[in-house]
Amino acid sequence: MVAAQTAKSLERVAKVADMLSAMGSEPRLRIMQLLLSAHPDGLVVTEIQEDLDIPNSTLSHHLEKLKVEDLVRVRRESTFLRYTANTEALQELLQFLYAECCTRSKAIKPEQIVRLCN
Repeated sequence: MVAAQTAKSLERVAKVADMLSAMGSEPRLRIMQLLLSAHPDGLVVTEIQEDLDIPNSTLSHHLEKLKVEDLVRVRRESTFLRYTANTEALQELLQFLYAECCTRSKAIKPEQIVRLCN
């Protein structure tokens, strides 16, 4: 049982690390901010491109990286691709960080996190 919990814990850490890595570049973090500001409708690629002034091929690369890590979702609308932030994945990421910093180690008081978000 302990080995199974450890394996699951290691998988979760690896998943969170991959998610953080995917958002670890300025363009991808800007894309996430933009998609969160457009939540829940999301944006089509041309809207993202216009707002962030990123070349199409570069934008496609960044969006693909975010999609692979399940941070964004994409759906086809006629000839357009609409991207939305995967808020469930972001919630999972925040819960992981919150559990480590605010419950187990008490490195940050939970009230400070809530205050930052308001």
